[in-house]
Amino acid sequence: MNPEPQPTTTIHVVQHLSPGGLECMVLELLRLASPHNRVLIVSLEGEHQQALEKWPRLSPFSQQLHFLGKSSGWCKQTLFRLKGLLKTVRPDIVHTHHIGPLIYGGIAAKSVDVPVCIHTEHDVWHLQNWRHRLLERVILNWVQPVLVGDANLVTETIRTCFNYPEALTIKNGVDCERFSPGDKNTARARLNLPEAAYLIGCAGRLEWVKGHDQIIKAFKQLPENYHLAIAGQGSQEKQLRQLVDELGLTSRVHFLGLVEEMHTFYQSLNLFCLPSRSEGFPLSPLEAQACGIPVVVTNTGACEETLCQQTGQLIKANCVFSLIRALKDAETATLTTSPRTYVEQNCNIQHMVNAYESLGLEAIK
Repeated sequence: MNPEPQPTTTIHVVQHLSPGGLECMVLELLRLASPHNRVLIVSLEGEHQQALEKWPRLSPFSQQLHFLGKSSGWCKQTLFRLKGLLKTVRPDIVHTHHIGPLIYGGIAAKSVDVPVCIHTEHDVWHLQNWRHRLLERVILNWVQPVLVGDANLVTETIRTCFNYPEALTIKNGVDCERFSPGDKNTARARLNLPEAAYLIGCAGRLEWVKGHDQIIKAFKQLPENYHLAIAGQGSQEKQLRQLVDELGLTSRVHFLGLVEEMHTFYQSLNLFCLPSRSEGFPLSPLEAQACGIPVVVTNTGACEETLCQQTGQLIKANCVFSLIRALKDAETATLTTSPRTYVEQNCNIQHMVNAYESLGLEAIK
């Protein structure tokens, strides 16, 4: 008989808990954790009640979430609060995500002798800043975590940048049971979207880096039967709505706000587009493809690694003309295979959870 798995406690440290790819990924690591693995999430920023109100998806896990209320800039109090929490919980593993959580979580874990530290890099654009590179190099050299990239591009960059040859790749995954094909007309009816349109969707924070303005400008040059559905919230919503009005696209662009049933959103589409100016390893193209929807993504970060090459298109970032051409080509393309197969084989959420749990158990030995 195989021995019972060793019980472990893992604490994930993130900058904040609001809708985003990194945050969704960590929440899935909590939700799908093995019974022997107790998982908690610590958010450096924010307060408990406000976070739950802004993101209802957190509610089922309320008792496993901790918020430290970090203010802007370096905050000693946040470090002390985190150290106190680690002393109380006594985790086997502290798993940090991105540079801020690495600094606070790495220092706190090292100072209270947490047995294992894991750090996942979710993108590498911030390493263009020499101060970030220097600071991260210092912390990595001191904490010596197990270093993981969420894409091959990320792993190769951090291996070179930090002389960390043992860094490994564990690709983000999506829930292929939740994100699955569905009836298009039913999905459109639920979201009050036009039944007869050729519907293209975008999902993500409404921020400049996500490039929503680019696809809105592209729509001015697309046929009248093309409609755009945008899922998400952000600081650029007012400006984007103004752009839609200026271009006379009010009847063809639909702002849906925060969509809780994202599988329904993807099922309503003919095509998903991620027009970002900068990305890490985004989840939304994987979610769309798991629902059987082809995608167009910009060639930034590790977007290419999310793409089913048989059904998707990779285009130049920050280029309206490339978008127009790709969106027109997609309508006339004939799919000979489903992009879902690619996601099931390469980016299944359970594969990711199993890989991280095995990594943690191996590091504890």
